[in-house]
Amino acid sequence: MGQRGRQKPKLLASKLFAIREKLGISQSEMASRLELEAPYTTVSAYERGKQEPDLIILLRYARLVGVSTDVLIDDKLHLPK
Repeated sequence: MGQRGRQKPKLLASKLFAIREKLGISQSEMASRLELEAPYTTVSAYERGKQEPDLIILLRYARLVGVSTDVLIDDKLHLPK
């Protein structure tokens, strides 16, 4: 049998972009706050859905805005205003 890839949240990229926009910071600043060793281009890849952050990075995003990681990965949940 072939292996099926894991399901991916459809709204994750837009939620990550919305978090940065709500904080009013650049991609470089977001990379710094997330303690990424990679440059701002990694944040851009997350926000465009070209790359998914690992679990630790998702946790850091969630803590930056005081939400559960469930809010980030569950397409049925929305970021608070």
